[in-house]
Amino acid sequence: MKTLARHHDQARILARFRGLSPDARRQWGRMSAHQMVCHLSDSLLMAIGERATTSASGLFRRTLLKWIVLYVPVRWPTGVETSPELDQERGGTPPVEFASDVVRVEALVGHLVAQAASFAWPPHPLFGPMSRAAWLRWGYLHLDHHLRQFGR
Repeated sequence: MKTLARHHDQARILARFRGLSPDARRQWGRMSAHQMVCHLSDSLLMAIGERATTSASGLFRRTLLKWIVLYVPVRWPTGVETSPELDQERGGTPPVEFASDVVRVEALVGHLVAQAASFAWPPHPLFGPMSRAAWLRWGYLHLDHHLRQFGR
């Protein structure tokens, strides 16, 4: 399973990310490529506890759904709503300058990976408490999902 914990997986996904252009056409969804970059930034900030989100967790989402999403080798479905604080049309960070927003995401990936297992990992808004390994798996899958959204 691919994860940001493995240097090779991290390097490959960031290479794909660096190939993204601001005029990339989406395959699904409403976000522009630049909005997606800001969404990734907001999501990574959430993962390291620097952006609060509203909990929508429940027993099913914290157990079975989390396991399926993180460990069953199927692509994530399209059209799943995100937390309002991470939604670029609601409470997400607005795009500023594409190149600097891309650099920010790369730095945040590094910051996420650098956190120790003993870090006070915040709960995921859907999946509840998550370990370092789960957050790094989620981070890889989230980046991959949105890069595929823009043909990367």
